[in-house]
Amino acid sequence: MKILLATTNEGKVRELRQLLRDLDVEILSLKDMDKKLEVEEDKETFLENAIKKATSYAKFYKLPVIAEDSGLEVDALNGLPGIYSARFFDIEFGKEVLKEIPENLSKDEKNNLKLLRLLENQTNRKARYKTALVFYKFDYGIWTEGVCEGQIAYKPEGNQGFGYDPIFIPEGYNKTMAQLTPEEKNKISHRGKAVSKLVEILKKVL
Repeated sequence: MKILLATTNEGKVRELRQLLRDLDVEILSLKDMDKKLEVEEDKETFLENAIKKATSYAKFYKLPVIAEDSGLEVDALNGLPGIYSARFFDIEFGKEVLKEIPENLSKDEKNNLKLLRLLENQTNRKARYKTALVFYKFDYGIWTEGVCEGQIAYKPEGNQGFGYDPIFIPEGYNKTMAQLTPEEKNKISHRGKAVSKLVEILKKVL
């Protein structure tokens, strides 16, 4: 059986393949597909975006799909970047802090720098990673969620992971997510928790 991961993000593909290794299935990603389809993430919640991606890609590619939408919620920013996490640098909110940011930075580095600048005078650093995960197979769908509580560091540390990992310190740790090994991260991460729940369900229905 083949399952398509509805993402081109190599970090997510790597993590999800590792987390789904107990299933006897072939895992594909959007980069493996010849025909291309882009689905806009224009809904108001992680779950709604994940459902839209799962159903759209399943109908287009005629394959079962696992789709995920996730992000970082920061209390001091009223839950932002939230559903805008991947494109936080580009949205209007907080544009005033974007002066003199080098153009050669990656998208992740720009997002992290913008967030750190917005929190410069904040003592409340509480934040959480959230994910919604959807499996869709034409006649039925399954969804799970995962949360990882933590706080925002004062500067980036570590080179593992991706996204906001270099500035996110998981609850109970004194180092960032990007300083954890992939195995350590998968045990506590929002994505790891959601996938673990999904795998237990899929073992019974596939």
